[in-house]
Amino acid sequence: MFAKLHQAWLKKRLKEPAYEFLLEPAADTDLVCFDCETTGLDTKTDKIVSLSAIKIRANQILTSQSLNLKFKQQVKINPESIVIHRLRNVDVEVGLEEAEAIKQFVEFIGSRPLVGYYLEFDVAMVNAVIKPWLGINLPNQKIEVSELYHKQFYQDWLQPEHEIFDLSFNAIMQKLKLPKVGQHDAFNDALMTAMIYVKLQNLAKP
Repeated sequence: MFAKLHQAWLKKRLKEPAYEFLLEPAADTDLVCFDCETTGLDTKTDKIVSLSAIKIRANQILTSQSLNLKFKQQVKINPESIVIHRLRNVDVEVGLEEAEAIKQFVEFIGSRPLVGYYLEFDVAMVNAVIKPWLGINLPNQKIEVSELYHKQFYQDWLQPEHEIFDLSFNAIMQKLKLPKVGQHDAFNDALMTAMIYVKLQNLAKP
């Protein structure tokens, strides 16, 4: 009952009727894993520099069905951020305008569930662009891989007293024995996060 009321409320607030598909059931069972590189860590003032999204179908990561976007920047990128993602100001002078890039992202994901690591941050960065445009935040289901990892390995009744929770990206990759393909690149991070999700799904199967 509440879910239906919430959907009706979102539909009423939606500014662009052409995007009602965000509020409808997905046309398939795919999920979308995505990652953003940004000018900094302030969701209110910083901007997206690059964004990559990859579809996951069952236990397959569809790298051939991915989206890679570079956002044209109107302000200088924080030097500390350049050290992390290695995208210089000159690298994003010819990127897509923010509105066009985020439109491509929304049309790519549809109403599919979203998968990510530190997903709350990436979704907040995206919503900062989507909310003024569409009038609503992304309504998609959100799946945080660090939560799945915690449930798989750190259940209270199984955890040794001496073991400390380590939910860092590197620790999760190491625990799951997954190969690193480079980090702090939106596509590589999205790919590795998708690998974490698929591995955890397989481990959770009886």
